[in-house]
Amino acid sequence: MPINIAIVGVGNCASSLVQGLTHYAGRNDAAGLMHHNLGGYRPDDIRVVAAWDIDARKVGRDVAQAIFAAPNCTAVFAPEVPDTGAVVRMGRILDGVAEHMADHPAERTFVPADAAQPSREEVVAALREARVDVLMNYLPVGSQKATEFYAECALDAGVAFVNNIPVFIASDPAWAERFRQGGVPIIGDDIKAQLGATIVHRVLTDLFAKRGVKLCRTYQLNTGGNTDFLNMANRKRLESKKISKTEAVQSVAAERIADENIHVGPSDYVAWQKDNKVCFLRMEGELFGGVPMNLELRLSVEDSPNSAGVAIDMIRCAAVARDRGLAGPVLAPAAYFCKHPPRQMTDDEAYEAVEAFIAELPLAAPAS
Repeated sequence: MPINIAIVGVGNCASSLVQGLTHYAGRNDAAGLMHHNLGGYRPDDIRVVAAWDIDARKVGRDVAQAIFAAPNCTAVFAPEVPDTGAVVRMGRILDGVAEHMADHPAERTFVPADAAQPSREEVVAALREARVDVLMNYLPVGSQKATEFYAECALDAGVAFVNNIPVFIASDPAWAERFRQGGVPIIGDDIKAQLGATIVHRVLTDLFAKRGVKLCRTYQLNTGGNTDFLNMANRKRLESKKISKTEAVQSVAAERIADENIHVGPSDYVAWQKDNKVCFLRMEGELFGGVPMNLELRLSVEDSPNSAGVAIDMIRCAAVARDRGLAGPVLAPAAYFCKHPPRQMTDDEAYEAVEAFIAELPLAAPAS
């Protein structure tokens, strides 16, 4: 049975996701995936049936062509994506485009289309007409009003919502209760990459704790050249992102690190890096007897493909939740796949919890 998805924001992450659906179609090879079969669903069960964006180079084109349109700059690993039949519709702009984006060359930034923006009723009608099961939110960081608009649409249409960005919906008690009361599952917030800066930082922080090493100070500095990094050059749009990434690390530390001793977040936009993200990580600690040590690491990854495999699992977990009649935040997948879930767990606990969820076993009670 197919899973029909809709995409809001046909950017680099959406490009990698759609390319991945082509890449894994008909394959038994699970390389690069955490799960080949998840709850009876394979990657090639996922169908893109609707999409929204605000860029003139994408609106009106089939998703299969729109994913390769500027300013997208991620790796092309599946160049022959067949037409999906889903034409990108004009979306609601609201706070989705930061003012400073207009100061950069067209090939690097958004070019808003001169088209009528849809009402909530029109988006809801489109979701219902396309029989969408899961709505994927890939809006730019800082798009609070726009994310809330599409979350409302998902609620009205009875469509599962996957919130890939650090606008707090699943982890906000009021929103979580609305989804619970509406009978709609939600997974979020802020997707955690397959092997990115946050997961590496978390694993090492957890290792310090398990080995009895006191973590005194740490930073994670990230640079990149895609529209995500350009968008975040406006520091006012970074508040929720910094909270999300910082809490992802703090939640696995043996003891909470003083605010002045931890810095986690995007640092600079370097245009020529395009979708390549470089992380510079430093951790300073104390070993036996208070003897100091430090660790430095440099990680370089193509940013958007690094999240696409995780997104495929989130889509399938959302579909499984919908099949089971679950409503509100789906805790286990959120803890494993997101930086700012409603309930933080260590990665070992989250892994066990998501495997139990897939196998339809009860979620263990949080440790007291």
